[in-house]
Amino acid sequence: MGNILIVSATNDKNLVLAKDFQSILLDLSFSAEVISLEDLSFPLFSSEAIVDENHLQTLLSKIKDSDGFIFCAPEYNGGVPPVLSNAITWITVKSQNWREVFNRKFALIGTYSGGDGHRFINAFRSQLEYLGTNVLARTVSVNKNKPLDNESVVRILQELINIIK
Repeated sequence: MGNILIVSATNDKNLVLAKDFQSILLDLSFSAEVISLEDLSFPLFSSEAIVDENHLQTLLSKIKDSDGFIFCAPEYNGGVPPVLSNAITWITVKSQNWREVFNRKFALIGTYSGGDGHRFINAFRSQLEYLGTNVLARTVSVNKNKPLDNESVVRILQELINIIK
């Protein structure tokens, strides 16, 4: 059986969305772990910044050991939130073979945003594909006027499970 890591960029609505995904996966008899990037408190990447190596190794090992991902993040200013781009930068700079971390794995992108989050989804899809990750065509977009559609999410998650099994 595969291993899915659910990464929430923030500790607010997207963490709730991540936990909703986890709950639905459990209902499908599939376990998944949720991790929040805000809890890891990575400093803004620069060549002189000092990162907590334990936090970085925790994230790196979880991502490396995963067969698939679900990323939950809001759209910030029409793009990817800095906390998510920053974490990926740390991973790619600090891993011995950053392609190995993402290459040939599968991902679902979800967002809880003020709008539809499509600019984030498109930008992040491009970034993940560059890293070698296969991104599902279907995504999940939630906001205050568009709640989570559990039936649709079950079908999408079942697709992800079938791919990584």
